[in-house]
Amino acid sequence: MTNSSKSKEVFVFSKKGDQGETSLLSGERVPKSHIRPETYGTLDEASAALGLAKSMTKQKKVRKMIQEIQEDLVILGAELAWTKGNSKYRIQKEHIEKLERWIEELQQEVPLPRHFIYPGDSSSGAAVDLARTIIRRAERRSVELKNKGEINRAEILSYLNRLADFLFTLARYLDSKESIDQ
Repeated sequence: MTNSSKSKEVFVFSKKGDQGETSLLSGERVPKSHIRPETYGTLDEASAALGLAKSMTKQKKVRKMIQEIQEDLVILGAELAWTKGNSKYRIQKEHIEKLERWIEELQQEVPLPRHFIYPGDSSSGAAVDLARTIIRRAERRSVELKNKGEINRAEILSYLNRLADFLFTLARYLDSKESIDQ
């Protein structure tokens, strides 16, 4: 910020979480260890891993796909951070169908192997594989939310399951296009 700027300075700390609590979007305060922040925090981790993959890949189509997924993860995180009534942020059937189309499209180009995969054939693919494992953790946390009666929308679990499937496929696609052995 320059000295000539008349706007008020903004700081990235509020000190409201110093006692180990955080606010959900609905305004409710919960411990940071609560399953909701754990779940949407896991989505944030996955988005960061996807950001790493996006910065590594040379595939414009893949960067666009990853960007859309990161946007979806913000929507899903906001939905999970809302507890009172219906959130205006919701993962929809269309989000799931998009992933299914992408899986089919990528599998047309790169058939999936029929053996166990060891991530690391490409840097971008390995980052996507990391994101996939993080999404599987978010999926397990979401199942816990469902089992506790805290969420009841089937689209949440379907999206996470399909996203993990898509990320597996995307990593294989990237490995085929950007292998470090090429």
